[in-house]
Amino acid sequence: MKEEINTNRISLILGSHAHVPSGAPESEFEYVYQNKMRPFVSNLYKYSNIHAVLHYSGVLLYWIERTHPEFFMLIEDMVNRKQTEILGGGFYEPMLPLIPLQDRIGQIELMTTYLRKHFGKRPVGCWIPCMAWEQNLANALSASDMNYTFLSQEQFKQSGIKGASLFSPCITEDQGKLITVFPVSLSVEKELSEKSFSQTFIELSKKTREICKQSERMVCVFPDKVSSSAEEAPDTAWNRFFEEISLSEDIVETVLPSKIIKNHKIYRKASFQNSSAVNDFSPRRFLIEHEEANGIYSKMIFTNVLINHLKGDKSRKVNAREELWKAQDSSLYSGFQYRNELRKAAYSSLIRAEKMSKEKEKIVFSIIQHDFDFDGINEYLLQDSQINCYIRQKGAVVFELDYLPKEWNYLDCGTDEARLRRTAFADMLLPQNTNLEDIIKEKPKGARLCYNEYYESSAQNRKGKSCFKLNAIAEDIPFNMIEIDKCYMLKKDVLSVSYMIKNTGKETQNFVFIPEINLSFAGVTDELVRFYAIEASGTAGLQDTPVDIHFNASNLKIHDVKNEVQLLLAFTGQGSSLSVNGCLVPAYSGNVYQGTRILPAFALSLNPDETWKNDFSLKFSH
Repeated sequence: MKEEINTNRISLILGSHAHVPSGAPESEFEYVYQNKMRPFVSNLYKYSNIHAVLHYSGVLLYWIERTHPEFFMLIEDMVNRKQTEILGGGFYEPMLPLIPLQDRIGQIELMTTYLRKHFGKRPVGCWIPCMAWEQNLANALSASDMNYTFLSQEQFKQSGIKGASLFSPCITEDQGKLITVFPVSLSVEKELSEKSFSQTFIELSKKTREICKQSERMVCVFPDKVSSSAEEAPDTAWNRFFEEISLSEDIVETVLPSKIIKNHKIYRKASFQNSSAVNDFSPRRFLIEHEEANGIYSKMIFTNVLINHLKGDKSRKVNAREELWKAQDSSLYSGFQYRNELRKAAYSSLIRAEKMSKEKEKIVFSIIQHDFDFDGINEYLLQDSQINCYIRQKGAVVFELDYLPKEWNYLDCGTDEARLRRTAFADMLLPQNTNLEDIIKEKPKGARLCYNEYYESSAQNRKGKSCFKLNAIAEDIPFNMIEIDKCYMLKKDVLSVSYMIKNTGKETQNFVFIPEINLSFAGVTDELVRFYAIEASGTAGLQDTPVDIHFNASNLKIHDVKNEVQLLLAFTGQGSSLSVNGCLVPAYSGNVYQGTRILPAFALSLNPDETWKNDFSLKFSH
């Protein structure tokens, strides 16, 4: 027999959600636990008459299992007395629209298994990170035995729903698979952070009664915080919040989603637009606008292909796929991509997954031509047993440089002010009177920024060379008659780059040539990375080089303290060591370190048909 819901009261679905991205420091996990999760759950536990749904990501729950196991006992007890429902979802809080179908289902199944093991009950509802929705998610969620999920009321409105229907769930379909969707009121969540529960819901009750007339009124909220003074502890604020709910039984009744579904009559059908709970946020557009986020996404898709090709070792394939899942965190694709440590963790997981997929193969040098970043133009992957070097034709630059023994991408350098990815061997031709300080502050006028131009692929040698050519052009731009031939060669632990710069014009050209090299480390302090200048004579000037300092050397030695790796950047002109002026500049997004810009500067004067040659080598050792 169905239990009737009292239409005189608002049916309140109260929820709690928290997530900490994989790769975040321990202190962040502890903060979220102590200030969000524990105060909510421990105070809810005291009020057995109040029902709530809980969603905490698998990453966060796994950390709590190891550090605060007593928290699991509280949740299990509330599940047993049917006070709470635990929501499932992707274990690593993935950006669901961006990941392959098999990963959507796999991550949800991993989370389902984890929750059933620890709390004794299989989840039937799920959380969608950022409420980022594409209609084909209905199929994947239903295939994972999820009965319901949540989107914002704004997303309901965008689908054409209005009036009383904004205060009840609906059903949506894809390929014949159905799922129930509950509307979350973000505006009520905001009010709860500013006003008391009773004041908020007295006002809301009057408003919704006029809209809904005699139909059911359901409000769903996942408040991140509740109204409190600056000095008030979270425990005190949440205890008062639950006390107010208990004293408001004539206005609200807390219910669980399963009860509403069990008692529902007929709900309208809806088809939701590609959307999210964040105003005007689209994860796919985010990839287009943020090259670094697209870089992680592209690497994830490519690694997925490698894992799919792995045959005959089921255990290794499962482990590789779980490493892949760690790089699907929604934080990487929704505005937190500037966090260096999160990207570092994602790339490490992807490189580890790639290594697992090739574990039994003998790695020999190869060049792969493939559209890695999905821009319609092939990129080039030079790979050996130690290094992956990804090169694109725009600028003929290196945009990813993986040192496989340490599972580290040295070109995970974030983006610049224009959201363009920082790269290595990004060529600039600058006016003769340019000084390095001008480049540090901004791009000087009268420059030819070759890294924005497309180089031709002139030769791809299976024995080790990948060559590109930037032709002189007829356009009236600075240094338009300069031609650049650029060749990359990879051998074990050394990446070599050779340049031939030719003046094809009829007049002498005087300019400064800078091939900017970006490299990213765990941080900028001496405890994490140190720089040393080595003179052409071989005498080491072993002075620690703090950031933003000039050097004059034929070799630049970099000690990556974090990874215990030494990098040696050598300059060789016309076959012999060449002392080069340059500087080191840390790159930041806000106050967050992203990478270090290495700016070697060559003052050149080329007569008509004259050619200048120079070789760079970047050697890794550990």
